[in-house]
Amino acid sequence: MQRFAFFFTICLLILACQFGSDVISTTRPVTAVPSSVTSTPSALTDIPMQIGYGVSGPWFELYFTDPTNAAKKQETGGPDGLLVASLDSARVAIDMAAYSLNLKDVESSLLHAQQRGVKVRIVMESDNMNGVIPKALMAAGIPMIGDHLQGLMHNKFAVIDRAEVWTGSMNFSFSGTYDDNNNLMHIRSTQVADDYESEFDQMFVDHRFGSQLISETPHPSLTIDGTPLNIYFSPADHIQSALLPLINDAQSSIYFLAYSFTSDPLGNAIRQRAASGVKVAGVMETEQVKTDVGTEFAAFRKAGLNVHEDGNPGLMHHKVFIIDNQIVVMGSYNFTASAEKSNDENLIVINNSGIAAQYMKEFQRVYAVAQP
Repeated sequence: MQRFAFFFTICLLILACQFGSDVISTTRPVTAVPSSVTSTPSALTDIPMQIGYGVSGPWFELYFTDPTNAAKKQETGGPDGLLVASLDSARVAIDMAAYSLNLKDVESSLLHAQQRGVKVRIVMESDNMNGVIPKALMAAGIPMIGDHLQGLMHNKFAVIDRAEVWTGSMNFSFSGTYDDNNNLMHIRSTQVADDYESEFDQMFVDHRFGSQLISETPHPSLTIDGTPLNIYFSPADHIQSALLPLINDAQSSIYFLAYSFTSDPLGNAIRQRAASGVKVAGVMETEQVKTDVGTEFAAFRKAGLNVHEDGNPGLMHHKVFIIDNQIVVMGSYNFTASAEKSNDENLIVINNSGIAAQYMKEFQRVYAVAQP
């Protein structure tokens, strides 16, 4: 009997390490979590990569691309290799929502998964389904549907075995992985997987996209190993209304990396906090600054803020806020009216100073090569 109790305890510990300790709330807060309940960062371990940067935590792995690396021309050794390894481990199901898809190793992994009996389903932006790889996947019998709407199916996520999620700003493309500044997070949590699976099923099963989607996230607010997370899907969850209190509550600093930033409410909130003494710095994608109607860049500069155009010949594709060195906002959601009102997007607010420190390292890398 004692041996059985010991064995049972060990099994529970293994499961806890694999999936994290999730404490779930179905009430979605729209303000920053009070400092009294902010997470104590766990030790993070560097993940050696040929091209890019990675760290491992108790319930996640976090990756950043490195477009400054001269070896990127080989188009291997980046975060896509870690994603493929995870796809190759799938035993039951892979559900992928991809704005674009042209990574050959991802194609091979999805085909091999189907061949070994894994249920593979894909949702894509309709305008990008005519590529070589999407056509090959459909020809092999992998079910794939598009949004067929004017708004974009702009998500970039994968749910594996209803137990883990890959998400971030990185498109599943060679340029997204090797030419552009991007982030990609691997979250090991059945509750987070439930959230993303619910969103995926609305698109794939119910054929709901954009304004047709409804807010039905099973666990919109949860805590994993002491780290509070809030999970949002656009447009149903009105993400801008959740971001504004976070910015308005900033006490010391707001750093941001923005591919596209045209939201007047978010821009005004940042300028108001800066006027109150909060330190603000940002980097924005140069091409979007030049072409976006209503870009906030000029207003930031006019206000004297430390905001610059990026210096990467590829895209500065992040959509990130780092607030008070504690709160990280990440995902596919650009700070625009389209992302708020018509595109299919996902966003996570993470309250963890250790994770914030990793995003600050990425901010510093991007800022170091930004234009004056």
